[in-house]
Amino acid sequence: MSAQEVETITTTEELAAFCAQAKEQPYVTLDTEFLRERTYYSKLCLIQAALPPAGTGKNSAGRAVLIDPLVGDISLEPLYDLFRHRETVKVFHAARQDLEIFFHDAGVLPDPLFDTQIAAMVCGFGEQVGYETLVKKIARHQLDKSSRFTDWSRRPLSDDQATYALADVTYLRNIYEFLAAQLVKTGRSAWVEEEVGVLLNAETYINRPEEAWERVRTRSGSPKFLSVVRELARFREAYAQERDVPRSRVFKDDALIELASTRPQSEADLGKSRLLLREARKGEIANGILAAVKAGIESKDMPKATQEEPGRPGNAALADLLRVLLKAKSDAADVAPKLIASASDLDAIASGGRDLAALAGWRAEVFGNDALRLARGEIALSAEGGQVQIVAVPGK
Repeated sequence: MSAQEVETITTTEELAAFCAQAKEQPYVTLDTEFLRERTYYSKLCLIQAALPPAGTGKNSAGRAVLIDPLVGDISLEPLYDLFRHRETVKVFHAARQDLEIFFHDAGVLPDPLFDTQIAAMVCGFGEQVGYETLVKKIARHQLDKSSRFTDWSRRPLSDDQATYALADVTYLRNIYEFLAAQLVKTGRSAWVEEEVGVLLNAETYINRPEEAWERVRTRSGSPKFLSVVRELARFREAYAQERDVPRSRVFKDDALIELASTRPQSEADLGKSRLLLREARKGEIANGILAAVKAGIESKDMPKATQEEPGRPGNAALADLLRVLLKAKSDAADVAPKLIASASDLDAIASGGRDLAALAGWRAEVFGNDALRLARGEIALSAEGGQVQIVAVPGK
């Protein structure tokens, strides 16, 4: 298929007509291509969309289009109106980055939403399974991924780019229909809906400068050190957002940690940094760094390192037992272990933590309830015939 043969939408009127047709369908598959290497916010370059197959025969494939926001004078409001249309499911694979673009561009999220990556993890396809793998296993097709790393802002699109882009939504129809049927068959549709709820929460896409320090990995728990880390991260996040540049273009995490440790007081001090970019040693960034360091040192509200909730002796051993239990439970349920609980979740449970997603909702049924019983000493684990067995502890 050549780029000339692909249906490309470049006007608001064409988009409105397509979205009107999509509203008559039970679902529409969607994907985006974007660039983010040189900006804080992703630059939307292309949207792909496909409608369900239309009956049988040579014209049964279902309409598939490219929506080009970089060519012509096009408003995406018809698409956002489709996102709000409750009768049509919007299907994405690994939707988080796609949704972040739409949320920051227009404050809208597609609802109802179906994420095939989440559904695949619930249906036993492994952790964070890729689209290419699902196409191969479900649609029985081998994708050509040669255009994966390409500059999607350049025009015109090549034939390979157009073919690659459309493949991201055409095979997604088969994947969606298969996974949706599997979820109904296993009674696990509500599990996926619970996970999709996180993607439909606006808080998922809001990066507040005052909270940025919580994403910086540090080894020191010193309140003064963490206070400087907090102020440096706050400055970096705000600067990057306001100027739409990547955080790393301001300064990287390793430089941030170095600055929090050395606490420079002047531009001369900044010049001694091993890790700070040359552009950050003077001007606005330098002034911002010095002001952040000063604010961190003088703060009356020193942050504290996250403390594990008090537990019982032998937390490490209990965490190891919880890992064995998780493996056994995830295998039995045919669900990706990482979707049920992370390594940090298991460590937290072993240390007395109870306010965790792994202990609530469908996860509690699959794993959490037995995890708490194990932590309370009410059950034990044994091996029988190569399988892990849960054994009730007498008197508990």
